[in-house]
Amino acid sequence: MRRFFAAETRAPSGAGRVLGVSDVAAARAVLAVDPVSSALAGARLADLDPGGRQGGSFWGFPATGALRAVCWSGANLFPVVPLTGSDRAEALDAFAALARAEGRRSSSVVGETAVALGLWERLAPTWPRPREIRADQPSMMIAREPDVEPDPGVRRAHPDELALVLPASVRMFVEEVGYSPVAAGGSAYERRVRAHLARGRTFVRVERTIADEPFVAFKAELGAVTPSVAQVQGVWVDPLRRGRRLSESGMAAVVVATRRDVAPVVSLYVNAYNEPALAAYRRVGFEQVGTLATVLF
Repeated sequence: MRRFFAAETRAPSGAGRVLGVSDVAAARAVLAVDPVSSALAGARLADLDPGGRQGGSFWGFPATGALRAVCWSGANLFPVVPLTGSDRAEALDAFAALARAEGRRSSSVVGETAVALGLWERLAPTWPRPREIRADQPSMMIAREPDVEPDPGVRRAHPDELALVLPASVRMFVEEVGYSPVAAGGSAYERRVRAHLARGRTFVRVERTIADEPFVAFKAELGAVTPSVAQVQGVWVDPLRRGRRLSESGMAAVVVATRRDVAPVVSLYVNAYNEPALAAYRRVGFEQVGTLATVLF
């Protein structure tokens, strides 16, 4: 396991550095500028364990002085750069230098559209060609009661329901990304699903087949959680149950439970071309507050 905050290391250009434990408060302040769009990075910061470990590193800009931008480098490369003009360009140059020095280890580059694509533009000459670039992903949030009646059948999945939830999670992933996360026999995806179950971050509606076998009709996960924002990911409805607006009533139930028990703001982001999903989230009461982009490898 890599250290979450490593010993201080500067980018080759000298403009950025790997953050240390003493930088946590300053990093938190940068993320607080836009806690919704930076939720994924904020969750990594919130999950910092007492030993300072996590599956990646935080980078900061500039190398000296007050921290003005940060970047999470782990399974995702997530720059948070609340700057404009030449300041933004310098921060992205610094993070690109650190990323080139480290080598690609992330499966995606994610962030506010101009920032994520700006970082990718700097990395494209040396990094492998991506499988897909999703440049228009509306970032949405709700901080009130939903406009749709919550589905009373939606509940938190239990930790012992892995055998029930994992197949639905895999089907969702295949539909969303285009390949199976377990096809190569790896266990990382299963561990992720198991971890969400253990932390009470998976919501399901379970129905039964004609043969009285249980199956997941609706699911959603809290993929990133901070004290102020919970980001919903992995929303999925079984194909045999689509067209019944389960995504609307299901998401309404997730919003109510999450705002009551986890965080006051519930967010998500979705591909702009997924018009049915956008319409469903709007009916629930979500409003667009920004746009993200994802570069997938």
